[in-house]
Amino acid sequence: MPTALLTLGRLPKALAIARALRTQGYRVIVAEPFAWHVSRVSKDVAKTFQLPAPNDDAGAYQQALLELITEEQVDLVVPISEEAHYVLAIRNHLPPHVTLFGPDVELYRTLADKAAFINSALQKALTAPRSAPADSPLAATISETVDYITKPINGCSGIDVAFHRAGDLLTTKSSKLLVQQAIEGDVVSSLSMIKAGEIQATTVYQGSVYAGTVAICFERLAEDMAEKVRQWVQNFMRDLNYSGFIAFDFIVDASGIPQAIECNPRLTSGIHFFTAESLGAALATPQKAALTLHKNAAWQWRYSTLTEAYAALFSGDVKEFWRRMKLCWRVSDVVWSWRDPLPFLLMTPLSWPILKPALLEGISLGEACQRDIAPLWSETSTEAVTGVGNEV
Repeated sequence: MPTALLTLGRLPKALAIARALRTQGYRVIVAEPFAWHVSRVSKDVAKTFQLPAPNDDAGAYQQALLELITEEQVDLVVPISEEAHYVLAIRNHLPPHVTLFGPDVELYRTLADKAAFINSALQKALTAPRSAPADSPLAATISETVDYITKPINGCSGIDVAFHRAGDLLTTKSSKLLVQQAIEGDVVSSLSMIKAGEIQATTVYQGSVYAGTVAICFERLAEDMAEKVRQWVQNFMRDLNYSGFIAFDFIVDASGIPQAIECNPRLTSGIHFFTAESLGAALATPQKAALTLHKNAAWQWRYSTLTEAYAALFSGDVKEFWRRMKLCWRVSDVVWSWRDPLPFLLMTPLSWPILKPALLEGISLGEACQRDIAPLWSETSTEAVTGVGNEV
């Protein structure tokens, strides 16, 4: 029986990958800095291991991963979220038979850099808003002439994203902050699975309910707009020898043109739109494999949707409360499964490592979920990974 290692278990997309690989007979194990997480009680996860948090000690985290891969005789490694920044750096130190499903680490870092990504898109003559690091002359011009957005260049989960009016003073002029022209329109996202530069499938979707800037209830997009996004993705990826999952966020402007605002070269919630069987089969082979769209065109994180429904009620927006409540009961949950019910039923206690700091420290759930693994909170993340990668 082949063994697959997922390098995070706290998010529903990890559970989706575990369930997909189990359809192909894989033994699935999970490595996690958290002792408790939603994948721990799943029937489809054989074993979980608690590892050091990469933002605490990147070298210890990577060494623990390499030891785990050897001890558990792992065949396939699938990064799940922002920890990919560290996981992809161990590729050259893996046993020859191990497949790490993800891009070259340097390509990953370039695409995850929001300024570098926009520059790359514009160089390919693809549609994207003007963007520049806050310490550049272009950033000053953008802030003085148009409405704009500021966000960390290596940010995630919509953390520290701020909206500004034209002429608002750009108070922070840091090379780590991106200034991006604001575009009015609908937010649309895509997720693609790619092998050796060849796109296997792309799903395109948009949020129905948001927690901050993160979609927690989302639905597949109509085919006419989805095709425009797929064409953009195909044109961008054409000359990149990329393997793994990759996601893009767009603003569809008043003319119906998708303007790319950022890239996430990793797994996202779009994974829920594919059937477990076809996803598992595609991950299990290095060859081209078609992915089948799930019959459900909408999915949600039900607990989060319910929370946002009551937030609307408490703010006095009764109409929005009822809209969200209807979605809450009508749309399928990404975690719930009759054959594997415990992850959903025990989600609140299993999420305590995320809920506790959010409640006690007053931080967002996004920050509580990502701050131990995402480069945003690691001042020396790149140096640490590079150094350890050379020593292992």
